Amino acid sequence: MTKRRRGIYLLPNLFTTGALFAGFYSIVAAMNSRFEVAAIAIFVAMVLDGMDGRIARMTNTQSDFGMQYDSLSDMASFGLAPALIMYQWALFELGKIGWLAAFIYAASAALRLARFNTQAASIDKRFFQGLPSPAAAAVIASAIWLGTDYGLENGHSVMVFCLPVTILVGILMVSNVRYHSFKQFDLKGPVPFMAVLLIIGVFVFIAIQPSLILFILSSIYAITGPVFTLVMLRKHREARKSQELNQESE
Repeated sequence: MTKRRRGIYLLPNLFTTGALFAGFYSIVAAMNSRFEVAAIAIFVAMVLDGMDGRIARMTNTQSDFGMQYDSLSDMASFGLAPALIMYQWALFELGKIGWLAAFIYAASAALRLARFNTQAASIDKRFFQGLPSPAAAAVIASAIWLGTDYGLENGHSVMVFCLPVTILVGILMVSNVRYHSFKQFDLKGPVPFMAVLLIIGVFVFIAIQPSLILFILSSIYAITGPVFTLVMLRKHREARKSQELNQESE
């Protein structure tokens, strides 16, 4: 009886390694004060991170190793990297308050990933509980990219903006606010021709002013969670009140 060889699936883990490399490179770039490059590297990590899971599902190469490796890569690329880059770019002038704010973000990303891993089998796949760490990193990275594009790298106003944003994004990651996951979209099935044109239009729209458009899009997504949660809570309250009124009338 031949013993089965134990190993890992190469294709999806190559993309995970690429995402990890991009996240690590963003830290190196920030240490050399190349903040625009550092921000772009985080977006590259986001693209690669979004591909590894889908490729694993499409090629039926999912594994526990891949899931854990992806989680560790996410912590480096979307937890540590954005926190350190934001600290190097704006928060370091605030001293202890600055690095504590960066730590809150990094710790929130770690808690968010740990909670996701423990609840992955039982949660509704249509929604995320808390702001996903890649989306949180997109808010931080696009803000830094936007600031470097418009020469807002120094100044009291930048620190006043970056400090609450860093902390707020961290809190959203560990909150119970629900965000749409968009996992219900079938990428393997056929799509209308207009959908392809729409995708091209989105790329052209982003290319006009990448830093500004990505900051707007990531901020809108971050805001949709609290708005969606408040709307759902209001609907539940109205349904409960109507149910109580119907019971009293009976």
